[in-house]
Amino acid sequence: MAQDVIFTPIKLPCGRTVNNRLVKVAMYEHLADFLGGPPNEHHYALYSNWADFGWGMIITGNVQVSNTHLSLGRDIILPKDLSKRNLQPFKCLATSMRGSGELGVLAIMQLSHTGRQSSNLIGGRFPFQPPLAPSSIRVVSKESRWISNAIHAFAFQQPTAMSVKDIDDVVEAFVKGARVAFESGFDGIQLHSAHGYLLAQFISPKSNKRKDSYSHPNNALRILHRIVSGIRSTTPEEFIIGIKLNAADYATHGDANAYDRVLDHFKAIAQWKLVDFIEVSGGDYEKPDFMTRTNSYRQGFFSDFSKAAVGVLESLSLGTSSPLVLLTGGLRTPELLQTAIVSKHCHLLGIGRASVLNPNLPYLLAHQILNRSSDLSKNIWSTPFSADPDLNAWPRLRSYLPTIPLIGAGINMAWYIVAMRRLATIRLSSGHYREAFLQHDYTLGPVGAIFSMWVWIDGIYRPAFYLIVSVQL
Repeated sequence: MAQDVIFTPIKLPCGRTVNNRLVKVAMYEHLADFLGGPPNEHHYALYSNWADFGWGMIITGNVQVSNTHLSLGRDIILPKDLSKRNLQPFKCLATSMRGSGELGVLAIMQLSHTGRQSSNLIGGRFPFQPPLAPSSIRVVSKESRWISNAIHAFAFQQPTAMSVKDIDDVVEAFVKGARVAFESGFDGIQLHSAHGYLLAQFISPKSNKRKDSYSHPNNALRILHRIVSGIRSTTPEEFIIGIKLNAADYATHGDANAYDRVLDHFKAIAQWKLVDFIEVSGGDYEKPDFMTRTNSYRQGFFSDFSKAAVGVLESLSLGTSSPLVLLTGGLRTPELLQTAIVSKHCHLLGIGRASVLNPNLPYLLAHQILNRSSDLSKNIWSTPFSADPDLNAWPRLRSYLPTIPLIGAGINMAWYIVAMRRLATIRLSSGHYREAFLQHDYTLGPVGAIFSMWVWIDGIYRPAFYLIVSVQL
């Protein structure tokens, strides 16, 4: 039956097999020490929840290759060296992601560098010290109102254009990250080249104005190719390499050729014959639509592009060397998952927020497939996995937050960060998952989500003030 394709194994170009098409994609956990640190017991507990239920692949949140270019202050960062002591936390994380090992889950570490999007004060640098970027172009607001402009001006400094030495150092840092992943027992890595992060900044004409051998458009992929080549030369051939690309970023410049350009990049990456999968994602901090919730019929945000990408890859006739396409964004019902595969929109199904609401999603889907003949199951097949939180309930914020995309998106992100922290905390206290997945707090409002995300000290999840600010006014 068509529905069964979700649980059909598929082989990656490197020779490894993904046991089913369900991928828990990267989500920012905000669980590390403030100003960055290694994985800790909260990460282990959180990822153990997903490991229990047989996802085909699980990808970590972004692991920063530079400790001076953090995102929101509690990022996992690479160790200074590959000593046994420094690798141990990463080994524990890889083990947690695999669980018992009987389900064949592939553990993937996402490697990232924020570039110009590393924020002030919490980015790992001295206050108001500029971050590095391809060109000295600041992150700016697309809104015209002063409050949005003021927030962006404070949060993001004018970056320093990278020298060739800086670029060489970044390439080396990403290759080192892959070595950390391999030595720690991960099955592979994913390079974060989306959402306006550094590698995406080289690809984008709005952030790359260089005139040298890393210029746009002719050399937009050069740094990415150097990193991928470096990783391939220092890891075994069965080590998985994925790339997260930003489809939406190509379409925000009024460029009539943008669609062709992103397909050309897909084609070029595939022709390297070095990459195992490419995730289709979109949005950045200037227009962070990828972090906002949607209830529209356009649940598969990037499905049109991903279908074209699949077609382009097939036209290259690369055979088993052709990378798989991972589609992420809005796949909220079993029916959409099925359609995405059967309609050749993708090969792998990326699940983000639904994986937080339902860490046991593979188990639930398998149960529905086995019982799909019943009328009840047919109704469930087209029903969203879980309800999204309602974060638009405070009328006084409603007229302001939509004009500040970074904060409006941040509220949604904060709610899911708190939900992940709750899953981890309950797992630590109970030792297992089954009572944890029913514990999501839908009474948590926008102010409570932001407050609870930031006010968290050494595992203290719910401060007294939380009871006041969590109520949706």
